Amino acid sequence: MGLKKKKEIQVDAFVLDHQQLERLRSFADAEGQNLASLLLRGLQLPDGIQQIHCIKQIVPLLEKMDTSCLGDPIIKSCLDILAAMFLSLDVKNPLKKVLASSLNSLPELTVAEATHSFVDCLREELKTTDLSQYRKIMDNLASCMENISIGKSSVYILFKEALHFLQKSLLETEEENRKFSGNRIAQTRLMHDLLMGVKVSMMLIQKIQENIQENIWKKLDSPIWQSMCGLLNSFTCFLVNVDLLQTVQTTAGLAVVLFTKTMFEPAEKLPCLISDLLLGSLKSSDIPEWFLDNCGSLCLAEISDSVLLFLCHGALAMLEWKNGSMGQNGEKLLLDIAMTLLILSTRLKESVMAASLSRILSVWTNSALDVLQSSSDNLKFGLNGNSDMMGKMLDYVYAHWEHPLDAVRHQTKLIFKNLLQIHHATVKGSVVKLDSFFLGLTESLLSLEWHVKGKYSSLGCLVECVGVENILAMDRTIPAQILDAMSDQSFAPYASDLLETMFMNHKRHLTSVLEGDNWIDNWHETWVSPLLLILCDGNPEQATYVTDYYLPKLLKCSPECLNYMIKILQTSAESNVGSCSTRGSLGALMACLRTARAHGHLQFTDMMHGSLVSVGCIKQGLVHQHDQVRIDALGLLCESHRSTEIISIEEMQLIEFFIKYNLNSQSPAVRQQICSLLKKLFCRIYESSQTVHKMQQMKSKQGPLKQSIMWDPLTTLQQYKDFMSSLCGILFEALFPGSSHPTRFIALTLLGIIAGIFPISEGQSQELFQIAQEFGPTRVQTLLHCFASTFEEVKILAFELLMKLHPALSYLQDSEKLQPLFQVAMQLSTSIKPYDCVTASYLLNFLIHRKDLLKVCFKNNPLLGTFQPDEDMFAHPDISADPVEENTLAVIKHLLETVEEEIFQAEKSLLQAAASFPMYGRVHCITGALHQLPLNNLTRILEWKEIVAKLILMSYKLSAVVSPVVQSSSPEGLIPMDTDSDTSERLQLILCEIQPCDTNNYFSEVKLLKEHCRIDCVKESAEHICPENRGKEQQTCDVTAQMVLICCWRSMKEISLLLGKLCQLLPLQNLSGCSDALITVEQVQDIGEYFKYHLLKSRHRGAFELAYAGFVKLTEVLSRCNNESLNKLPQWWLYNVLEEIKSSDPSSKLCATRRSAGIPFYIQALLASEPKRGKTDLLNMTMKELISLASPSGVLPSTVPQVHALNILRALFKDTRLGENIIPYVADGMRAAVLGFTSSVWAVRNSSTLLFSTLITRIFGVKRGKDENSKKNRMTGREFFTRFPNLYPFLLSQLEVTAKTMDSKTGELKLHPSLFLLLLILGKLYPSPMDGTYSALSMAPFVPFILRCGHSPVYRSREMAGRALVPFIMMSQVPQTVSSLLTGLPDCTDPCVRQNAIHGTLLQVFHLLQSYLESKHKANSDFLQGLRDIITCIEAKLWLAERQNPCLVTRATYLDVLVLLNNYHGKSRIKGTEFLRFREKMGAIISNSELATGINHSPAVPGLAQYLQSITKLFISMFSMTAAPGLNVLATEKIVSPCLSVAHLLHSDFHEVRLLVLDATLRWLKQVNSKHVTEEEERGLLCLLSGLEEILLKIAVKETHPECFYKALEVLHCMDIGIVLSKSEDAINMNQTDFFCWIMNIVDASDSTEIQSMSLKLASKLVIQLVQNGQEEVKSEMKQWVEIVTYCCGDEQQTDLRLAVAEILVSVTPIFLTSQKLFLGLSDTLLLWKCVIQLLQSEEQIVRDTATGVIRLAQSQENIFRKTGPDFHVVNASMALDLTFSILCELLQQWEQTSAGVSILLEWLLGTELETTALVENDYPFDKGQANFWAEKLTKVGHLSKHLFLLIPETHINVYDQGKFRHLAKLASDQAQLVTQLLKEMPPTPEFSRPAEFTELGIRKERISVCLKILHLLKIGTEVCRELEN
Repeated sequence: MGLKKKKEIQVDAFVLDHQQLERLRSFADAEGQNLASLLLRGLQLPDGIQQIHCIKQIVPLLEKMDTSCLGDPIIKSCLDILAAMFLSLDVKNPLKKVLASSLNSLPELTVAEATHSFVDCLREELKTTDLSQYRKIMDNLASCMENISIGKSSVYILFKEALHFLQKSLLETEEENRKFSGNRIAQTRLMHDLLMGVKVSMMLIQKIQENIQENIWKKLDSPIWQSMCGLLNSFTCFLVNVDLLQTVQTTAGLAVVLFTKTMFEPAEKLPCLISDLLLGSLKSSDIPEWFLDNCGSLCLAEISDSVLLFLCHGALAMLEWKNGSMGQNGEKLLLDIAMTLLILSTRLKESVMAASLSRILSVWTNSALDVLQSSSDNLKFGLNGNSDMMGKMLDYVYAHWEHPLDAVRHQTKLIFKNLLQIHHATVKGSVVKLDSFFLGLTESLLSLEWHVKGKYSSLGCLVECVGVENILAMDRTIPAQILDAMSDQSFAPYASDLLETMFMNHKRHLTSVLEGDNWIDNWHETWVSPLLLILCDGNPEQATYVTDYYLPKLLKCSPECLNYMIKILQTSAESNVGSCSTRGSLGALMACLRTARAHGHLQFTDMMHGSLVSVGCIKQGLVHQHDQVRIDALGLLCESHRSTEIISIEEMQLIEFFIKYNLNSQSPAVRQQICSLLKKLFCRIYESSQTVHKMQQMKSKQGPLKQSIMWDPLTTLQQYKDFMSSLCGILFEALFPGSSHPTRFIALTLLGIIAGIFPISEGQSQELFQIAQEFGPTRVQTLLHCFASTFEEVKILAFELLMKLHPALSYLQDSEKLQPLFQVAMQLSTSIKPYDCVTASYLLNFLIHRKDLLKVCFKNNPLLGTFQPDEDMFAHPDISADPVEENTLAVIKHLLETVEEEIFQAEKSLLQAAASFPMYGRVHCITGALHQLPLNNLTRILEWKEIVAKLILMSYKLSAVVSPVVQSSSPEGLIPMDTDSDTSERLQLILCEIQPCDTNNYFSEVKLLKEHCRIDCVKESAEHICPENRGKEQQTCDVTAQMVLICCWRSMKEISLLLGKLCQLLPLQNLSGCSDALITVEQVQDIGEYFKYHLLKSRHRGAFELAYAGFVKLTEVLSRCNNESLNKLPQWWLYNVLEEIKSSDPSSKLCATRRSAGIPFYIQALLASEPKRGKTDLLNMTMKELISLASPSGVLPSTVPQVHALNILRALFKDTRLGENIIPYVADGMRAAVLGFTSSVWAVRNSSTLLFSTLITRIFGVKRGKDENSKKNRMTGREFFTRFPNLYPFLLSQLEVTAKTMDSKTGELKLHPSLFLLLLILGKLYPSPMDGTYSALSMAPFVPFILRCGHSPVYRSREMAGRALVPFIMMSQVPQTVSSLLTGLPDCTDPCVRQNAIHGTLLQVFHLLQSYLESKHKANSDFLQGLRDIITCIEAKLWLAERQNPCLVTRATYLDVLVLLNNYHGKSRIKGTEFLRFREKMGAIISNSELATGINHSPAVPGLAQYLQSITKLFISMFSMTAAPGLNVLATEKIVSPCLSVAHLLHSDFHEVRLLVLDATLRWLKQVNSKHVTEEEERGLLCLLSGLEEILLKIAVKETHPECFYKALEVLHCMDIGIVLSKSEDAINMNQTDFFCWIMNIVDASDSTEIQSMSLKLASKLVIQLVQNGQEEVKSEMKQWVEIVTYCCGDEQQTDLRLAVAEILVSVTPIFLTSQKLFLGLSDTLLLWKCVIQLLQSEEQIVRDTATGVIRLAQSQENIFRKTGPDFHVVNASMALDLTFSILCELLQQWEQTSAGVSILLEWLLGTELETTALVENDYPFDKGQANFWAEKLTKVGHLSKHLFLLIPETHINVYDQGKFRHLAKLASDQAQLVTQLLKEMPPTPEFSRPAEFTELGIRKERISVCLKILHLLKIGTEVCRELEN
């Protein structure tokens, strides 16, 4: 393989000064052998690496010297120079590290001399007063103390001087930092210098001070003491200075504690001092004077939270916690630090501080573990798992294990792991695994839902602590539960990590208790078997994530389990091949083999030779219907653990087979995976070919005798070349006319990958594959045609591929071929279709790289004479360094001239411009050309400066023309198009409102566009129009409102992108005298002002969004700019706009509607450009201002600033670029939104609602599913209020205020506007078993207010209050709470019954019970007793479900509670007399209800429909239990009134009842047909369904409600159709034929797609039954059925209808499509096959997948079809299409209908007659041609022709069919002549100017050609065919 070149290391050389040089020369000897000569020679070398080699020779030379040389001046001089050299080198220079190593190896005799040299040099450095040298000296001090012993000794000698220097340098650096306030770059550099100074000071104390005698420096008047006090003072200042970087503050906190520890006496009282400091309980009498003087700000003032945090960190990191050295005081300090950190965790919410706190808490747990090694019993008791302190620590863990910051989540896991170890340490000696703390913790964690991410990491820690066997003992299904959770990708990594921890722990346990391999079966059963079930039958996402995340870890742990998986899967791979929704055993086998091979557990040769999988099996996988099975099969071929593994010939053949049927993949994800996997294969081919090539070279050198005869490298290389060449051919053929976007995307992507991996390089061996050989003129032209695609992805890929092949494109050096391309590019750049200008841009960008572009495009063009390049350039090509620059300059000049002319015309008439030459295309091409500009090597600087200035000026002019439209109050409907005079008058008002300042006369009056009054291009301006537009002056054109709007807003878009690109790509002018700069500071400022104006004034969303895109590029440039005036522009702009918003000036033009239009975008761009690593001062300032403005206050005279603030806040909270920096303001934003909702101004309420919605998403995450109540977008109350503690008092107070308005005793309706929002927030919370009693944020105070909110007069509010109550009630308290609520309900005898209160209470009961019954609990005695208590309370209030309760709504809700309990009873099978009694009472309620006695209410009575639905649900619930084992229908009939039955309810007058019963009937029918139903259950269900056929027939005929009618048809469809037909005459007086006709009439008459689909399915089932019964009299009806089926499969039909047809065709396949007998005749049978083909080319994948079922059924009939290839069972649509024609051709032979069949197939091949009207160009701006973007006509033609060519030898034409074939030949020849004529009439480059028409003609030409070839083979129309061929 080709080895990668190592990156060359650059080493800066050391340069001697003159004095040192002369000194060495004076000591150098003549032979150059002494030390001075060596050093002189080495240090004069220019290369640092060479100097390194020289330095390494010094020590061996010194070691050779004896003691007589000690006083030698040569040695002293050399050591002086080495010391100076070490101190002068940069700290990152490798030379310094080598020198340090050499100095450490100096002989003992020279160490003293070397130390002396170091001391002298270092002393001189410490005396410096140059601030710029301070950082270097600090680095030198650090290097001396870290790297070399000589340096450490030197610093020891200079300890006093070093301390003094550090004190001085820190003071001066801090002062300098203060001076540079506002200069972010300079301040950042100085702060890092401060950080280094603090670190060096700490290092000095830690490494040097311990060797200095205390009596020398611990005197208050000693210089060392004074320096240390000064440093301590500086550290304290840094610690409390919030303007410094947090890293400086954190390090200062460490230094304060370290210096205090060093200076404080007695040492045993130090923990008390720090403890008192943290708790704020310091007393002056206990503080040393020196500490008070230097740390007074910590002692006398209140310490901020951040300073407390840093001090805690300092104490934990700098104090000695091991071995109990600090005694009892240290233990107290440890607990005090923990308490301080826990308090801070409730107050510090900024993301950086939260991360720091979690890290420090993790450090605390490590320190606690250290202390517990030798601690007292009191501390062990205080840190026991059941202690208060540990409870609070666990509370922190539970509140933060799902924190949005990864760092916090990671530290939380470490904290939890350490807490378990802390508890383990406190109970050491006892039986830990049976410890109550661990058992309780395990049960609590297992009871959590699996959507809690923190559960996984915590369980993993617990497994490591107590062992997996103890956890599995509680629940053996845990592995399966975790695998189920992997259906969501966000949980898959967590779940796989937990599983890995568990199965590895389990393996260790089993191997330790079982001998040999006895453990493996148990292990496989636990961990492998659940995996195989999911891979075979699990949902697609789950199987994918399990394969990606879990399977590799499983194989790594136990590679032998692969054989176990393969053995199981092989046995069922033939039978369980999967489907479009499941992988089956085959798919699972592919996944396992792919993963095993990719991770090195299996080789491809082992698979093939070991019979693990056959080639046919892999082929089936490569064309499988399931996307992931195909990807896994491809991955099996492409992925390998060895990057140089040889690719076998079988693999190459399989890859080609895959490519053939998988290019047209509709899924973007599948396309990406295909390209990614094949890229791996190509890389392996390249690397292995390099290896094989080297082996061939070695083999050649060895000679013929030593060459191996077993393997020839040349053969392998030739196979590689042939394979890559064949693959390129297949990919180029896939770019045929009409190929789909997916096909082109994959083909071009793969070609680009191949071109990148096999680059064009000179001198490459001919034995290796060369991409250049595959590109001829035709293929280059094919790539150019891709520029005309309407998908920009295709244009990009084609352009990139052409650029990679640029050196090999000699075909396009011909000027005659370049000229038409340039001309069509200029024409397209002014097209009214937006995608045409994109095509023009790519064409121009391609042409710019052609050397002869200037000669071609500007020769003999008088109009462009002024822009001709220098003539010398053609005579002397060497003048221009790069032709790309010349071409770019010329193209931009030409475009600039034309667009300036068009702007001039547009100023006269924007209507004409919009219709004939919209300017945005030209600007787009200019921006695209700038992308090609080689910025690093420009030669024509002066011309570029002029061009840039003109481009900016042009942009301003164009903006002035189009901006009136996009800035109008109604830009979308600006242009008058109606002929109605009233409409014109209204439009006149709009036009007057936006009267612009330019000369656009179209604003002056309304233009009524009539048929006779079309706008002609003005003839008098023809001389000003560019050449490519001159052909348009005589054409007439209709101007639409869409054209004008597109012209204007796209022009604004292109201007913004151009200006942004100019700022982004072109170098800024830093100095006025800089001659190389292309854009000036003033121009940048003007561009900024332009963006500001349009962002703040534009009203059209597209316009200001795209201006925003350009403005973002500008702000990014400014944020990185060193020019101070430019760097501060964003800050200045931000201050100005905030002031304008606050002023609420009536004259302000800021848009207060349209969600403040561009203002939020403007502020977003300014804030997003601010560096995120700093303090984000601009963000903090802006958020505080906006929060202040958004909060309601009576100070401002207008609400407009509040509206702006709310809209801007919404945009900022949505902006992900601001990251976690905006989280601290979420609570304030929520407060502003809730309070804003109470405003009396609609605009404020509207903006508040939008902000509230954004904040809900920001807090709870983006909703991924449709379930509003999914716990995936919720969080526990503990977590919510811990993350946003400020919301706790606010929501509580607001809820209290809101609750007071509820349940007014006077009956007065009072609605509080905040109620909905408050309940919505609270409803997003859910209860957690981990909620303890340690949190100060108790949930209990909310409960009474939520209960009162349930009495709201608003139905929706009561419902939300019911949901909101659930998270505030612990699961253990639910029975008591529910009983209390039920007891509080009134009795039937109460005089005052308030139904709103009853309804709210019942809803709360319902949601509490629902949560309780769904929770993960054990059916223990406590639970059963709680359930009995609830039932007892419910029975006491049953009158609310009966007629005694006049309110139908509350009756319905009470019934819902009964349904909930009855369903749970049916599932859980709980036995007991009280449950039976309760069931009897529910039966009595049903028997006495209106269902049995009749409904006397009017349908308009409120709640009637709801009540009927609820009572019907209860009836269905009761009857459904009859199918359960142990119960029967008779038992239920004894409970429920005999008059009530399913049949009775089906005749109900209320459709709500009928619909529910029909739903239940359908469900029962499906259960009967299910494979999993038991015999007893089936008998019970059949009893329920007996005799319903007649009733359903009667209902279906009379039903008028659409939903009920559809459901009745669906039920009939699921029933035994034979029984239905047998009873139709008695039930509805229709015989079988009449019934069939009635169904068919429904298909024709119905307007509902659902009813049409179902009736068609039912009719098809009837057709099958009639044919099987031998009904010959229904042939006409069957003909009608075929026509309807054919009509319903058209592309214009709804997806549901075509899907139904696909299902029908599958069902009739054995009867009509593949039967030996043609029941429908040949013509109609082939019509049905044509439907199959049409559906296989449907754009909807579900339709295609369903239609492939026809092929699956056909393939299964082994007695009919010959097996000539692999047995494909489940195939994708592409393969199915090929197989369809194969099957059809074989069927024609079996039917003996080849002659007639071939004629019909030829008609299909030829298609319909060519419609010339379809080739007329339209003027719709966004028309992209045909609607079906998946179907490929030529693919179908290719498959059909392939099989027709095979069928022709077996075809004998009948005399009857001769005329038909001649007619086909004549038709084909006529169409061929027409196509030829139409192609001649096309423009010069029709593939670009008329792409749709050109493509259609190309397809038609190919179809005709193939048809004529087949006719020629059939010897039909031979003369015609020959003429056409000639």
